Amino acid sequence: MPDTLIGLYVFVLACFIGYYVIWGVTPSLHTPLVALTNAISGIVIVGALLVTGLDSVGSFAEITGFLAVLLASINVFGGFLVTNRMLAMFKKKDK
Repeated sequence: MPDTLIGLYVFVLACFIGYYVIWGVTPSLHTPLVALTNAISGIVIVGALLVTGLDSVGSFAEITGFLAVLLASINVFGGFLVTNRMLAMFKKKDK
């Protein structure tokens, strides 16, 4: 089976799983949804690292993989900051 077809299968399955996981969360559970998007960005980072680490890819794929790692890392870091800030709103304030 060609690698492109396997990649297409993984992409389609990831779309379906992401759709059902995200739409299954109630609106009152926004913080776990943000944490879930951080996990999805982590998966993007792993995929981009795999693409940039292949020996047979060209420079375009390496540049695209580097940009994917960079942007997904920024997204993960910002998502954790937002999640931490939202969770801090529910802590009791010390007098």
